Amino acid sequence: MNSTPLWTPISWSVSEAMAFNNPAFNSPAFQDPRAVNTYPGGSQAANLGGRTQTSAATQAGTDAAAQAHLEGMYAAPPAGAIETDRMTVEDTVMKTLGLFAVLLVTAAIGWVWTLGGLTITGDQNQTTNIVPWLIGALGGFVLAMVVIFTSRKKVRPALILAYAAFQGLFVGGISAFYEVQWPGIVMQATLATLAVVGVTLALFANGKIRASKKATKIFLIAMVGYLVFSLLNIVLMWTGVLPAGQQFGLLSASISILGINIPLGLIIGVLVVLMAAYSLVLDFDQIQQGVRNGAPRKLAWLGAFGIMVTVIWLYVEILRIIAIVRSSN
Repeated sequence: MNSTPLWTPISWSVSEAMAFNNPAFNSPAFQDPRAVNTYPGGSQAANLGGRTQTSAATQAGTDAAAQAHLEGMYAAPPAGAIETDRMTVEDTVMKTLGLFAVLLVTAAIGWVWTLGGLTITGDQNQTTNIVPWLIGALGGFVLAMVVIFTSRKKVRPALILAYAAFQGLFVGGISAFYEVQWPGIVMQATLATLAVVGVTLALFANGKIRASKKATKIFLIAMVGYLVFSLLNIVLMWTGVLPAGQQFGLLSASISILGINIPLGLIIGVLVVLMAAYSLVLDFDQIQQGVRNGAPRKLAWLGAFGIMVTVIWLYVEILRIIAIVRSSN
């Protein structure tokens, strides 16, 4: 705000009008600075003129500085997540990539630890070390529960990074376990997972698919049903109720459709992949809503965490689907 009093421009206008009517201002003596002081009141007029010129110069300098400041603001890049302390898509993407970088590092450790010097030959009688992926699965599950149930009060990035590290052990270990039995399966599952994630992201970005209350209710019901089925399948496998030779329990059973025997695991697996894809839509939608509502920047960690949980789930399910199909052949 300009600090110059409002009456100053008015007083300057009155003085200027009087100056044009004053014969003394038209005399040669007034135009000669050396003769100003020879007239009555000349020194005061000179001082007034000096102050007027100084004020005008100061005002012009202030306006120029303000104009330069505005131009600098327009030329500056837009404020990001750090400057605004608000959640952005770019910041969430960077955090997601960071988590997957941690996962890949520990996945390599889990892979080497699981193989323990074994050569991948496709011999299903080879014994692998299951300790890495058991540690990773247990540690990842505990940390996931802690993050989920405590995130409303405080977001802890360290726990999310630790979750990524444990899940890396799990992913690397179970991938090596499957690769020993079915060589090439890891590459197949990885490419399929990337394809599902890429297609889902593209459809969401183009507005082709969106989360809805009805679809979310169906998704939650299907999730509960799938969890109950999975727990039942594990119990039946551990107790030896199922006949021998069913490596995946109930999922190894076949269903005849139009005279074609289709593994039950393939049918359920396709449904689970669709569920995981919709879970990704929910993750993308939550991130989008957080950005629109100006959510705090720390919530970007939860967005990255949700994407990682879903992508790992999707990868493991695709890994198992391919294994069921290849074992049935």
